[in-house]
This record gives sequence, C-alpha cells and structure tokens, in this order.
Amino acid sequence: MSKLYTKITSRLQSFIEAQKIFFVATAPNSGRINLSPKGMDSFRVLSENRVLWLNVTGSGNETAAHLLVNNRITIMFCAFEKAPNILRLYGKGKEIKEGDASWNALIQLFPETPGTRQIFDITIESAQTSCGMSIPFFEYKGERNELNTWAVEQGKEGIKKYWAAKNQESIDGLPTNIVNQK
Repeated sequence: MSKLYTKITSRLQSFIEAQKIFFVATAPNSGRINLSPKGMDSFRVLSENRVLWLNVTGSGNETAAHLLVNNRITIMFCAFEKAPNILRLYGKGKEIKEGDASWNALIQLFPETPGTRQIFDITIESAQTSCGMSIPFFEYKGERNELNTWAVEQGKEGIKKYWAAKNQESIDGLPTNIVNQK
C-alpha cells in the first residue's frame, strides 16, 4: 500500500541514507523527460522538507536545463536489499553553482568530488512510499571510479572546456547556463 507524507520523516531519512543509488526525474514544459540514475555520496537530507544533491560532470546537463524552465523534480529511491520499499520525493529544485552565495556553505556538506558541477537544492512538497515488492534483490559491490579518474585527468580547466563543449544545452536545445559558472 502506498502512503503519502508532507515531509521526510526520520524513518524515511534512515531509508534514504541506507541507499546506494537513487533516480532523478525532471521535464521541461515540452520535450523529453529526463530520468537518470545517481550514486556516489551525493545526497543529503537537510530537514524534513529540504534535500541537496551534489551533481558531477556528465554527458549531459538535463536537470539544470529543465529546472530553469520548470522547477519540478522527482527523486526516487528503491530498496534492492532487505524489506521492499520505493520512496519518491516530489519537490521544486534550483541549481546552485560555484560562486553563488550559498555555494561555500553547502559544498562543505559533501566529500570533495572531482568534476563537481553543481548542487541542486530541493524543497520537498510531498513524499510517497509504495511496496516495491516487484523490485529484485541486487548486491552492492562498490562505487565506480572511472568518472572521478576522468575528472582528475581533465583538471578544473579541462572540465570547464568540457562543459562549454558538451553541457551548454539539453538534448532538446534548452540552455543550461553552465558556461556562466565561475
């Protein structure tokens, strides 16, 4: 049975903190919906209605583009071990980039991560759990290091060049404003 919440309870927070993977979904007013798996130590619950997600450089920057047009965002966690559970967080998100007023305080909440691109600050409007009984069991074997290795090899300036070449627009041609990053 599903249950709707108006906040992240302590039980939901404990579930979130135990997960190794989560999924982020955003959509512009028209165009493609983006749904991406995320991992690493990149998610923080700040309060019962506020979370942060540290985003690293990737092949696209769809979330940033979508939130500029339509700030709706959904985060989904699902249990791959122990009791079945699916948790969706529904909210409004905004991008925080290096140089923004809150960057220095918020980046301190995460481990130093090569290729860090932005932080998404999400106000949670509601949360919903559902059974997850159809989700198979999977065993966590560890984090992948390829992205971190690549980012270290690029260096900060190389990453900025990559953003300028590959992360300026969504796949639907929407701007991401990443090149304005300091």
